[in-house]
Amino acid sequence: MPSHLLAKASAAGRQIVEVTPERAGWTHVGFRAVRLRAGEVETLDTGDRELCIVVLNGRVDVSAGGQHFESLGTRDSVFDERSPAAVYVPPAHAVRIAARSDAEIALCTAPGDSRPRGVRALDPALMKRSVRGQGSNTRYVCDILPHDDPTAAHLLVVEVLTPAGHSSSYPPHKHDDERPPLETQLEETYYHRLNPPQGFAFQRVYTDDRSLDEAMAVEDHDVVMVPRGYHPVVAPHGYDLYYLNVMAGPHRHWVFRNDPAHEWMINSPRT
Repeated sequence: MPSHLLAKASAAGRQIVEVTPERAGWTHVGFRAVRLRAGEVETLDTGDRELCIVVLNGRVDVSAGGQHFESLGTRDSVFDERSPAAVYVPPAHAVRIAARSDAEIALCTAPGDSRPRGVRALDPALMKRSVRGQGSNTRYVCDILPHDDPTAAHLLVVEVLTPAGHSSSYPPHKHDDERPPLETQLEETYYHRLNPPQGFAFQRVYTDDRSLDEAMAVEDHDVVMVPRGYHPVVAPHGYDLYYLNVMAGPHRHWVFRNDPAHEWMINSPRT
């Protein structure tokens, strides 16, 4: 039986995959990935939502709010060891994305607010890059639009590279209860990429009472929706895993709680 939390990708065509709040059954996060051939143009209007455009690979020009950003793009693959180009666009703006080369673009959205905000290119050189975990729990993180960046109203965007044979988003953690400073409520999507692309990975989404408990095999370009609960990921031997996370909730702050059953391993010399 197919999982209601797994959005399967299209192997061909412009639209790779899309998750709307209506499809996910939540309020905040929207996600869409598109592939553009050189010379193709994608246009959209942000309406009442804010948008973060992430250039996953290739080169594009972006126009919005009277600003024009040329030849955005820093890599040929999401597995290149460099930060991506990205653009933040607030609500009520027309957006034009023109591909200079074959490109893959992520469109990450959340509700906007009434505060005046400007269109802004997010400098890859200023994105924080870090290493989390150790041993077979090591993964490599790039904060594209973190919660301590005041650019956005609700959006948080981060990407993670998990080497083959490693776990990620681990120990299992959750952020579904609005109890700051102990925990905050954030919906989340995982956009998965595999290298080589014929690979697969595993992701489980579960709650303490197991009222939600689904384990999914994810393939290249698939999206997993995390409305609540813990959500660990495992990359099998031979296949590196990349994922782009989009989070949003009532307040723009990321505070998570580890699964108490597995928190012991954080300070264990074996991990």
